[in-house]
Amino acid sequence: MTQLSVNLNAVAQLRNRRNLPWPSVVGIARVVLDAGASGVTVHPRPDERHIRRTDVFDLAEMLAAEYPAAEFNIEGYPSEDFFDLVDQVNPQQVTLVPDDPAQATSDHGWDFRGKGNFLTSVVQRLKAPNRRISLFCDPDAGVEGVAAAKATGADRVELYTGPYGGCYDDPGRAVRELATLAHTAQAAHAAGLGVNAGHDLTLANLPAFHSAVPYVDEASIGHGITADALLLGFAEAVRQYLIVLGN
Repeated sequence: MTQLSVNLNAVAQLRNRRNLPWPSVVGIARVVLDAGASGVTVHPRPDERHIRRTDVFDLAEMLAAEYPAAEFNIEGYPSEDFFDLVDQVNPQQVTLVPDDPAQATSDHGWDFRGKGNFLTSVVQRLKAPNRRISLFCDPDAGVEGVAAAKATGADRVELYTGPYGGCYDDPGRAVRELATLAHTAQAAHAAGLGVNAGHDLTLANLPAFHSAVPYVDEASIGHGITADALLLGFAEAVRQYLIVLGN
């Protein structure tokens, strides 16, 4: 069984188009958690083009009061502002990504060997009781890459599934991408790391991913589930994703 964390960035981006209080990020978080999601994910960026800093605090307050068993996962680049936010909010999971602030979205994992010393210091700074640290991971990181990730002290890696998600019109390439992801997931599991996954996963491509890639503890899904929710409603979209993930 793979847990589902719903990324709320797309909800916030829609709200920000009119600078009005709807759709409510906190309100949609309630909907997805009531429908069975195990947690919610946010990736606040310095320009606040989707999730705002205030959203992070509002979500943390709501989760603590109403859903104490739910996981709050905060993604971001380890800047001083990010450290400060994590210290104040104390989420259950922190996912570190190597994004430039100007990037539209995450599009690559960490260079675990080249950035090993940096990541080790960051992981140790963020470690706290009842908090796990996950590192964004290229699909082809393989045995050597995940060994270097493990050496940082991180608890999990998050497989970047964007290249697989981009194969919607190329079934042959999709098979190759799944094999690459499966190899890295197996290596991470063998190294003692938990495995998360995320980026461009949808109801259409998630079944093949879930069948081919072992040991995935959690899928963080935002854009795809939001697109499906436009047709199905958020609660039903969550329920259908949970069925695919074996929940």
